Amino acid sequence: MSLSENLTCLPLAPPTFKSGFVGIVGRPNVGKSTLMNQLIGQKVAITSPVAQTTRNRLRGILTTTEAQLIFVDTPGIHKPHHQLGQILVKNARMAIHAVDVVLFIVDCAAPLGGGDRFIANLLTQTQIPIILGLNKADLQPRQNQKTLDQPYRTLAQTQGWSSCKFSASAPSHLDHLQALLVEHLPLGPYYYPPDLVTDQPERFIMGELIREQVLRLTRQEVPHSVAVSIDRVDESPDITRILATVQVERSSQKRILIGKQGTMLKAIGTEARQQIQKLITGKVYLELFVKVEPNWRQSRTQLQELGYQVDPY
Repeated sequence: MSLSENLTCLPLAPPTFKSGFVGIVGRPNVGKSTLMNQLIGQKVAITSPVAQTTRNRLRGILTTTEAQLIFVDTPGIHKPHHQLGQILVKNARMAIHAVDVVLFIVDCAAPLGGGDRFIANLLTQTQIPIILGLNKADLQPRQNQKTLDQPYRTLAQTQGWSSCKFSASAPSHLDHLQALLVEHLPLGPYYYPPDLVTDQPERFIMGELIREQVLRLTRQEVPHSVAVSIDRVDESPDITRILATVQVERSSQKRILIGKQGTMLKAIGTEARQQIQKLITGKVYLELFVKVEPNWRQSRTQLQELGYQVDPY
């Protein structure tokens, strides 16, 4: 059954049921996608040690007996250096004004910095409830916990925001945060079927799982110059065959992705195939091609073809 068909037969919510959209914002690499995956209890957003991993608006859905939370995972807010970066930051900033609650994530293992203050200033321009989430509590040096926490706590108190400290990598730490989010949601209906965890099509998630392995295995060598398109998906009862293209900007990056005698591309394909098999529950044959498109991140046409555009909030 398609998503559109599912939406026509949503259950009736009880009078006390709460629902709404939660925008997750913050600097790059503060753990936004990891947090959303943990709250939902399933991987719907890719993660990597590379900053700015998230590019598209991605909705993750958590439904409990008392509420339905639709998380909007946004790209990290940063100073853009190309057309792609401008689109990502504009989408993240627009999300601030298009949700019911904003969850502002900071890395409390590091001092409060200019990037956090810049985002905090943006958030003062909205009347939407804000929750300041102090993530990476497990990485804080014990002797510096109070010193690191105090500026964040002061920021929240000054703005009248709620705050919560946790580690996104530890699900047991997130009960208080989830309760705080539900508390700030309005009464509302089911927006999605209770068993749905994302509104993204399978093809999109397949492409993201491939890009995740490129980022993970090549690290700083090919980070932001990579895009993935799913060219073809053939399904049969026994196997799903996927043809995908990995796009880079330079020939040197293509050589890195392919590796000596194709070893790197084979490793990327193997790891991505294993992740995709978890998504679609069945055997997968994955064939990858590498294509060079110079300066694709500066081309409006190529960005639109790859699905990168300003979201119509």
